[in-house]
Amino acid sequence: MIAQWLAGIAAALWISPKTWIGDSSQVHIHVWAAILLGGALSGFPVWLARSHPGQALTRHVIAVAQVLTSALLIHLTGGRIETHFHIFGSLAFLAFYRDWRVLATATIVVAGDHLIRDLYWPQSVFGVLTASSWRWVEHAGWVLFEDVILFVAIRKMLQEMSEIALRRATLEGSHVEIERQVVERTAELNKTQAELLETSRLAGMAEVATSVLHNVGNVLNSVGVSAELATSKVHEFRTGSLKNVAELLQQNSADLPAFLATDPRGKMLPDYLLKLAVHLAEPQQAILQEMEMLKKNIDHIKEIVAMQQRYARGTGVVEVISVADLVEDSIRINTASFTRHEVNVDREIAQVPPLKTDRHKVMQILVNLLSNAKHALDQSEGDRRMTVRVSQNQEGMLEIAVIDNGTGIAPENLSRIFSHGFTTKKLGHGFGLHSGALAAKELGGTLKAHSDGPGLGATFTLTLPLEN
Repeated sequence: MIAQWLAGIAAALWISPKTWIGDSSQVHIHVWAAILLGGALSGFPVWLARSHPGQALTRHVIAVAQVLTSALLIHLTGGRIETHFHIFGSLAFLAFYRDWRVLATATIVVAGDHLIRDLYWPQSVFGVLTASSWRWVEHAGWVLFEDVILFVAIRKMLQEMSEIALRRATLEGSHVEIERQVVERTAELNKTQAELLETSRLAGMAEVATSVLHNVGNVLNSVGVSAELATSKVHEFRTGSLKNVAELLQQNSADLPAFLATDPRGKMLPDYLLKLAVHLAEPQQAILQEMEMLKKNIDHIKEIVAMQQRYARGTGVVEVISVADLVEDSIRINTASFTRHEVNVDREIAQVPPLKTDRHKVMQILVNLLSNAKHALDQSEGDRRMTVRVSQNQEGMLEIAVIDNGTGIAPENLSRIFSHGFTTKKLGHGFGLHSGALAAKELGGTLKAHSDGPGLGATFTLTLPLEN
């Protein structure tokens, strides 16, 4: 609107800058019309557009002002036919509102303007002094022709915009639904992961507890054997013979020296007591040996239980520990099981720095690895040998390897060995190695497996960062 106003002033100054009457001259009335009337036509719509944008009144006022500005430009150019095209441009401009009512308002104003000026001032609109009284109808008809085209275009544009808005609303709704589902699935996944970690942790603890109970059970078997042997030796005591000797002595207590010296039974009594003492000494010695073994086995049970309690109390506590002591404790828990199944354990423990970690988690991993190695050796023939190797690799990480010459691992199982629920044991649950791998990751390390194939043994290597 402002640009059109300035263009109208420029056109007025260029076409009719001044008027001469005799010796006097003055600014042409067209210039004042361009300045004053053009300013009035532009100022109010501009103010409405800034103060009340988007309202219907603003659109219709702008439509009226726009076509009246076209009428002013037609007047300033003397009704040139080329300037009439400004009306068509104005209608196209107003069509951007996508409101046919705005075009209708503009068309009514154009038709009214042409009618009035055609009747009273045809030169200002058609550039001639006289014109047909119906010429304005021709111009209005061309405006209506453009209106029809613009109405169709607006209708089609509104349909397309409605379809686009509907698709966008659908997409936004789908996007919101997808985001909601993602949030729900993420929450479910986090919950499932937490439950899985907790289950794996409990399964790992159960694995250690199972190993402890298994080894305690092995020791209890030895305790039972010792108790049974001791009981059988007690039954061998000839307490009845001692009772007979006591009764015989009591019967002859009045003249005991004569009884021992003259009575045949009394004469045999010292030799009999000597033999009886020798006979009682043998089961007594056996019972003492079994009691000593029983005491050692009970102490072993106490040590295993105390060790488990010590490590269980340390859950989640990071401390500096000796790697060699940790390995020895892990082996000690399984000692009874190794002895019973004739498994030879070799130790290759190098000097390494202390390990700052969660003692219980490492213990859980090592006990599980030693137990698995023992199971792998159960089906082996000949020398059943296991090696626990402690070393420091080139990256400065601690490596604890459990090596056995047992049944080995098939190549297709190596990639699945640490998967949750996967196991090659008939009675296995598939938690031990999975929880061990998770625990190793939580400690900043790794747990890896290697085997050259079935029957060629296996190596499980726990890698952990050392204390600097």
